[in-house]
Amino acid sequence: MAVYTRIPGSVAVITLKNPPVNALSSTVRQAIVQSVSRAGTDPDVKAVVICGENGKFCAGADIREFSGPFRGPALVPLIDDIEASEKPVVAAIEGVALGGGLELALGCHYRIAHIKARLGLPEVTLGLLPAAGGTQRLPRLAGIPAALDLITTGRHVSAQEALKLGIVDQVTDGNARDVAVEFARKIAGQPTGPRRVSSLPIQCPANLDSLLEQTLVRIRQRARGAIAPVACVQAVRAASTLPFAQGMQREQELMAALFTSGQARALQYLHFAQRAVGKWSTPSGARWDNTKPRPVRKVAVIGLGTMGRGITVCLVRAGIPVIAVEMEEKQLEEGRRAVHGMLDRDAQRHGADPNLSLASFTINLRDLGDVDLVIEAVFEDMALKKKIFRELSSVCRPDALLCTNTSGLDVDEIASVTRRPDLVLGMHFFAPAHMMKLLEVVHGLHTSPVAVATAMDLGKKLEKVGVLVGNCPGFVGNRMLMPYTEQAYFLLEEGARPEEVDQALEEFGFAMGVFRMGDLSGLDVGWKIRMGLGLTGPTLPAGTPVRSRGGHRYSAVPDILCEKGRMGQKAGRGWYLYEKQGGRVARPDPWLQSFLEEYRSLHGIQARHIDPQEILERCLYSLINEGFHILEEGIAAAPQDIDAIYVFGYSWPRHTGGPMFYASMVGLPRVLDKLEHYHQAHPDIPRLEPSSLLRRLVASGSPPLQQWRDVIKKHRSHL
Repeated sequence: MAVYTRIPGSVAVITLKNPPVNALSSTVRQAIVQSVSRAGTDPDVKAVVICGENGKFCAGADIREFSGPFRGPALVPLIDDIEASEKPVVAAIEGVALGGGLELALGCHYRIAHIKARLGLPEVTLGLLPAAGGTQRLPRLAGIPAALDLITTGRHVSAQEALKLGIVDQVTDGNARDVAVEFARKIAGQPTGPRRVSSLPIQCPANLDSLLEQTLVRIRQRARGAIAPVACVQAVRAASTLPFAQGMQREQELMAALFTSGQARALQYLHFAQRAVGKWSTPSGARWDNTKPRPVRKVAVIGLGTMGRGITVCLVRAGIPVIAVEMEEKQLEEGRRAVHGMLDRDAQRHGADPNLSLASFTINLRDLGDVDLVIEAVFEDMALKKKIFRELSSVCRPDALLCTNTSGLDVDEIASVTRRPDLVLGMHFFAPAHMMKLLEVVHGLHTSPVAVATAMDLGKKLEKVGVLVGNCPGFVGNRMLMPYTEQAYFLLEEGARPEEVDQALEEFGFAMGVFRMGDLSGLDVGWKIRMGLGLTGPTLPAGTPVRSRGGHRYSAVPDILCEKGRMGQKAGRGWYLYEKQGGRVARPDPWLQSFLEEYRSLHGIQARHIDPQEILERCLYSLINEGFHILEEGIAAAPQDIDAIYVFGYSWPRHTGGPMFYASMVGLPRVLDKLEHYHQAHPDIPRLEPSSLLRRLVASGSPPLQQWRDVIKKHRSHL
């Protein structure tokens, strides 16, 4: 609803009231229409203020209404009526003005924002564009370059940045509503015509065509295959070249095409999946999300390598005191300098205090006696981790949580050396930890609901997407990654080139293909993991690599590259050749092609042409198939959990919704048929045989993804 209030001084205040974020539901829109009409016809009202209840202006449309028939007044004529008012209308922005909320404010004649308010047009993240005049009004206020940036990325801006861009007229550290009311009294009776944004001339830069083309190039690099950012550029082009009314018509046409697209469905599914992930019960039946988390006032991070540094920065950003531990003074000082440098750069970008005092450093584990939670982030070595956890169990408070950042080692084995297995769990961050959104929270056999609740709550404070998963090698993300990368190796053996595989995957929407990503991460990372799992060596007496492990085919190609010192970018050569060590420009390496020809000859493999479709199907469907195994085993609670993990942790293209949603869109029968085909063609390749859950879902008529749990529920959960 919207509450209408008359206050002294001939000002009417319209307060949006739809908790928690005052979304523009049909009821709210109807109430705004009635309130604006009432203010317009009341002779004693000379000016109007629109604000939101509970310190939030408006977060935009109620996305739940997208799936049903449209009801209530449309937003475009509502905003047009506000703008056409002869009585000045002032938007008092506190908290957020996002999407339709910002478009509502742009229809007002003046905008006053609280200093902590955030503004933006994030519709592109839902596969849409701002369709209530946002693409037409914002360029008239902020200019075309700034409007292109905000609309095509969906990023939020601070009130101060909005003031610099001309989006708001005033910023206050007081109560925005009170300031707006006082301002409204002063401008009551002034003409509104000059303040109507739709009437403002648009300033077109001389290089408009070049600017628009450069924006499209950046979009294609950043969001490969996504159609909404491209439509946003087309709408801004219309704003810059057409009269306002025609620009609005073009905006509506583009929105109509996007609204029913598969990409919009995928992105809106992901929006809700992000809010639903991780809510599952423990083996005893207790729900962690009904359990009160413990307060976390101080955290320790063990290890100041790349991961430990990033985790430390995350904690400081969140205002949580952290004590970081290294084993030797030299590494400690290197880590200290790196953390301080990251915090300084972070502060410069945001114009804030780097809070260096929140991070302290030590080489003595005995300094951790007062921490509430520990995050271990040392090398992936089980013996080392057990040694550390044995010591932590002695030096930390009995109620302190002990967390491991392992990417795939057995959490229960780590917990077994402690006196508190109920307080041990995995907190698997993704590199770089201070940038990546995903946090896999790994539930061990004995982990208590309060431990899970505390870890998930901490992840939320760190602005991570926390997903609760079960304990198995690789958990969810890395376990699914293994068949994906294995298929890429087999495709090389059969005749594909690294650049062909990468091109197919990048055209699908990944920022990097398997081989470019491997070179960036370092080929030795996967090599060490395979060695730890016993998946490397031995060789045959003649030096011929064994091509079978446990009765299944195994590619020794990546192991041989590592044995030859080809570790990727840092070595100047890996799957690709680089001009220098640490170089970033990947070039095809003639040596690798010669090596692969010798390898095939040695093993009697006849090279063949492999088309991009086979590359995609074998890589993606084997990954998806492992996802079905994970659901069947209860390692993940729902397909939404897997999709969130892959989008936020592995850069799966957002506009496809994630691997499990993508499978549902492609059609489960097609996925099953293709897996059957490739399994029969390559019976010795592991992980191509379709999972029994996939077969059961197809036999059940391929129900919608939201109903998959009904088919799964009879299986025991590992969570």
